[in-house]
Amino acid sequence: MPRLRFAPSPTGFLHIGGARTYIFNWLYARRHGGTMVLRIDDTDVARSTQASLESIYEGLGWLDLGWDEEYRQSDRVDLHRQLAEAILAKGLAYCDAAAVRFRVPRDPARIIRFNDLVYGEQEKSTADIEDFALLRSDGTPTYHMASCADDIDLGITHIVRGQDHLTNTFKHILIFEAAGAPLPEFAHLPLLIAPDGSKLSKRRHGPVVSVTTYRDAGFLPHAFVNFLCLLGWSPKDDRERMSRQELIDAFSLEGINRANAVINFREDDPFDPKAVWLNAEHLRALPVPDLAERLLPHLRAAGFEVERDKLLKVTPLIQERIKTLRDAAAVADFFFAGELAPYDPAELIPQKGDAALARAVLERARGVLAVTEFERQALEAALRAAAGASGVKAGQMFQPIRVAVCGRKAAPPLFETLEVLGRETCLKRIDHAIGKLP
Repeated sequence: MPRLRFAPSPTGFLHIGGARTYIFNWLYARRHGGTMVLRIDDTDVARSTQASLESIYEGLGWLDLGWDEEYRQSDRVDLHRQLAEAILAKGLAYCDAAAVRFRVPRDPARIIRFNDLVYGEQEKSTADIEDFALLRSDGTPTYHMASCADDIDLGITHIVRGQDHLTNTFKHILIFEAAGAPLPEFAHLPLLIAPDGSKLSKRRHGPVVSVTTYRDAGFLPHAFVNFLCLLGWSPKDDRERMSRQELIDAFSLEGINRANAVINFREDDPFDPKAVWLNAEHLRALPVPDLAERLLPHLRAAGFEVERDKLLKVTPLIQERIKTLRDAAAVADFFFAGELAPYDPAELIPQKGDAALARAVLERARGVLAVTEFERQALEAALRAAAGASGVKAGQMFQPIRVAVCGRKAAPPLFETLEVLGRETCLKRIDHAIGKLP
């Protein structure tokens, strides 16, 4: 069975490129009944931090794609040294200024070849590879030594990593051969780049490259996974919104493109429009109770006191209107706020009407709402009848009511909104609106 690994270094937050690498490894492992290994490559003591390690766990935990085995390289240093010393004993390495270096064959005719599962046949002459360190002068293993020793010991069968590691593969093949170990399959992934063609960088592009930025903005984890999958990979059909199981069933390394993938963000908007669209599509597909539970912490973080029962009634009214979970605080604020935010009284005036008409329809509406059963169908029938009896179009009555109870023209369906708000709140807000008119 395949064994794949994701091997982040805890030197910063989880980069979205790293997240995509994890996802592709995870999908391949799950598709083929294999094992997903998380290996923390923390042998660079000077740069590794506990905060970075916690950020990696936090990001991976949010993606909700679990792993099967977990290791830390810092616990396995003796293994790395043993393999380096074994290679030294074979005469395939040498000591130089207290470091142990791999002795790369200088035969120009010696060509290292491997078939990359994404980029195809790769080759390089050993004459173009410099001798490289296996152990540093203090005895700690280098990246090349630790990575290969662990891959060999853990029986990793497929190494799927970023394209920026492709040149390292020739050195790693030499280590595998020196250890007498079978070569794994290699697949290198195209890079994620900014709109200007530059490589996505934590230093240059900031929060846009951090997984937790998307979490905090209210993206769904499975929608974000879906988005990252479509950066450099595509199924054989035209599907875009895909469930987790659909991604597993469709994923193949052959479907990965060789071209770098662009994250389309702007200085004033850090999120790729396709990521936002996909998130909205996944939000619409969620069962209402599930969506309500996900909305709850975002609404409470915005300062609203939210009861679950009321939220279950509000959720279907806003489900088509939000693109991220965090949008709910702006779209549904009037359901939970004690007082409406200030609005322009001119918004109360209906089309082809004036302040006097607005006042008249609101007063008529108040009378209707005071005595009508507060159920959407009964409310609609009563208000439509009141509009007809007053000689005004339905829209001319509904707009002032909507602005009065919601504080805006653009709001969820009126009668369902009235029902959820309840009689007392609606009458209070209509009274306030009438008082704003001249």
